[in-house]
Amino acid sequence: MRTVGVEEELLLVDPDSGEPKALSAAVLAHAAQDDPGQDVFEKELFGQMLEFATHPQSEMAALGAEIVRCRKEAARLAGELGCAVAALATSPLPVSPSISVNERYQWMAERYGTAAQEQLVCGCHVHVSVESDEEAVAVVDRLRPWLAVLCALSANSPFWQGQDTGYAAYRSRVWGRWPSAGPTELFGSAERYHRRVADMVATGVILDEAMAYFDARPSARYPTVEIRVADVCLRADTAVLVAALARALVETATRDWRAGGRPLDHSVSLLRLAAWQAARSGLDRDLLDPVTMRPRPAADVVRSLLEHLGDALIESDDAARVEGAIAELLSWGNGAREQRLLMERTGSLRDVVAECVRHTQGE
Repeated sequence: MRTVGVEEELLLVDPDSGEPKALSAAVLAHAAQDDPGQDVFEKELFGQMLEFATHPQSEMAALGAEIVRCRKEAARLAGELGCAVAALATSPLPVSPSISVNERYQWMAERYGTAAQEQLVCGCHVHVSVESDEEAVAVVDRLRPWLAVLCALSANSPFWQGQDTGYAAYRSRVWGRWPSAGPTELFGSAERYHRRVADMVATGVILDEAMAYFDARPSARYPTVEIRVADVCLRADTAVLVAALARALVETATRDWRAGGRPLDHSVSLLRLAAWQAARSGLDRDLLDPVTMRPRPAADVVRSLLEHLGDALIESDDAARVEGAIAELLSWGNGAREQRLLMERTGSLRDVVAECVRHTQGE
């Protein structure tokens, strides 16, 4: 069975004011002091962010348990330094991000200016194991039309700099300011994929291969496909749902490739529109159907995704878990809806952050 790993980026916030705090270096130093061999927590572009990565898991229950454990450990480490962690894809409150001290990050800040300075956004990246480079690229080609649905399910960034953006997943709109971000054309082979990335690096616009910020890509570090469209999810259960769907998408795509099937040949222009619609609406209004690229109710599009993945979900024993989680999201809403309901109830973005801190820790 394919293994799955998750990287989550968390926001470091003041437990009283809810404002982001640039304490990632201190938290990482504290983690290293506690456990010199720890390989879970990592530095990110901004001092107000903390990233963790799970180990590869073959069972979703084990993956979920590790996500919960990592979130609780992050909360403990941060709490001992006077801050808290929140699984928020953007800060609801105004913030002036602080670039981490790092030669690479400083280069990015100078190269991209305001576009880099405003990238205080937190995502959830899912790594799914593959057997070869060719398989990875074949999978990436076949994932393209379905990725917007993952964005809609995970949407958890309605607020930006103290304002309601009108979007469910505004993080993706901010992330899209990077020159290499977003959906890709069909590659057709590993050789063509790597040639395209090399051409991008040769322009000098991006620093290296790691800055090919595609929505999905073969990992340069691991034998995986990395799916990068999801907001960090408010609740750990939603992160597990995204991971289960990602694995099923990779398995379904691989089977289609091995059977000689052809990927859907949607243009990048249409894929960008599908991504925009998912970011704007989340699960509350229409999405673009991944096959026809025409509007359909979000619930119908999500059910089409489940039908597309049916065999893979059954064989991985994830079908019941996924169907239950989907039903809950369609009934109660994703993180974006939950944040807005909290704002309606409390009238305070500070209270929204405080409640999200509790949800991050599973309370």
